[in-house]
Amino acid sequence: MNKINEIFANFVEGFTFRKYQNNVVNKSEKGAFVKAFILTLVIALISEYALLIPLNIKAPQFIIYVCFLLIIFDFLYFSFNRGFNKIMKYSLIIIGLLVIYVAGGTFASSTIFNAKSYQKQLTLDKKADFFEDNKTISYQSIPVVDRDSAIKLGDRKMGEMVDYVSQFEVDESYEQINYNDNPYRVTPLEYSDLIKWFTNRGDGLPAYIRVNMVTQESEVVKLKEGMKYSKSEHFGRKIERHLRANYPTLMFDTLAFEVDEKGTPYWIAPVYDYKIGIFGGKDITGAVLVNAINGDHQYYDIKKVPQWVDRAYPAELVLSQLENYGKFTNGYINTLLSQKGVLRPTDGYNYVAINDDVYLYTGLTSVSKDASNVGFAMINLRTKEGKYYNISGAEEYSAMSSAEGQVQNLKYRATFPILINAGGQPTYFLSLKDDANLVKKYAFVSVENYQIVATGDSVAQAEQAYYALLESNGKKMDAGDFKTNKLTGAITAINEAVIDGNSTYYFKIEGNETVFIGDISLSNRFPLAKVGDNVTIEFVNSKDDSEVITSIKFN
Repeated sequence: MNKINEIFANFVEGFTFRKYQNNVVNKSEKGAFVKAFILTLVIALISEYALLIPLNIKAPQFIIYVCFLLIIFDFLYFSFNRGFNKIMKYSLIIIGLLVIYVAGGTFASSTIFNAKSYQKQLTLDKKADFFEDNKTISYQSIPVVDRDSAIKLGDRKMGEMVDYVSQFEVDESYEQINYNDNPYRVTPLEYSDLIKWFTNRGDGLPAYIRVNMVTQESEVVKLKEGMKYSKSEHFGRKIERHLRANYPTLMFDTLAFEVDEKGTPYWIAPVYDYKIGIFGGKDITGAVLVNAINGDHQYYDIKKVPQWVDRAYPAELVLSQLENYGKFTNGYINTLLSQKGVLRPTDGYNYVAINDDVYLYTGLTSVSKDASNVGFAMINLRTKEGKYYNISGAEEYSAMSSAEGQVQNLKYRATFPILINAGGQPTYFLSLKDDANLVKKYAFVSVENYQIVATGDSVAQAEQAYYALLESNGKKMDAGDFKTNKLTGAITAINEAVIDGNSTYYFKIEGNETVFIGDISLSNRFPLAKVGDNVTIEFVNSKDDSEVITSIKFN
């Protein structure tokens, strides 16, 4: 340790010309040192401006960056001095020590020595009640749009905006958020090219795109004042550079674009640190929220992130921790030998909206890669609160194949499913898309038995068919909340709406405030229905303000 201290002391003294001025460094060497130092400093400033490396000793990329600068300095000093001296020798020793520090720290922080710590980074509540956390869902609140479909809908809407389409493009991130308790995908516009940036930068990006995942309605949300901070900006207004300039030491993970409850656009920049050893156990410790319009920013500790924020934890990080959770349950050696109790996430994930938060959802299966899940995990992307549902059944890709098999003549492709509570039964819901990524049909597939699958041209139609299949297969609805009810009475109000090309009827019955919803396929008399008609309907009671009927008889 004394030797190392001596080396550092000598190196610093070399920079200040105190030791070598009279002994080693002559006037020529001093000039070479100054030129090498100034050139290295210029390179450091330019490269930092471009690379935006966090100035943090806990960031491996920063340490490698310092080594890179020292090598450049040594090369320049050697070139100008035309010889090797002690300053170069000490800098090379420091480079070696820093490389050993990074390599040794990385190895010591690996899962080989810290399997239990990695396993405990994510906690799943194994007592979570699926039916309590996921109330029965009606077709009016099921998200049917995935990212690919959102891109298609957004591009179509953007094509209608003649003033925008020649100047701007659409960022294809389309983050899923909850906006006013409804699932949306949102994404900003971006400048088409450098010339378009130069001519429009004064006003900023004028809008962002918002796609309702339930109704499939897309809109270009125009802003009173344009967004001055984005990924497509340049110089100081580039969002990554704006963050680095204000928080030079923080380590940022993947940025997410969101809007608050008033529709104001923000960039969410998760801040991470290493929690295991020196460079292991990456985890989110906070987030910086940047107003995309004016650049105002504020750091929040992870426990104090505003509730409207939906994506403080990047999905990739959560999935990595979930993988460690299932992999290292019984230590590191167990993963190599017996693999007792080892689980892994299925090869896909989706998002589920619960209580105004966005949860990452995926199944958990055994390492043998069979076609079944032993349970499901849902993880809150704002708080990292995790829930484990002990529900066994078909894994997602089996359900997707089953749904595609129902429409194999049409060659539709299934989206990765979401897990919902349909009539008291754990159920996969999927959209079926054509080659243009447009949603054409919908499917409900039983988790317990993926051969119980119902499809329809509308969500309501598919839901009705699914409930009928459940009953015909002896799957009883929850006796408390999901009984099939029968009601007879006169229609007091009725209106027609066309959803996805299908006529759907909304009506009320005398003495009941519930809005009943029926697809035209239930009766060819629906188009002739009027106020005063006496009908008998059946519906699965979910205690919502509206109910989808499964049958209707005109008396």
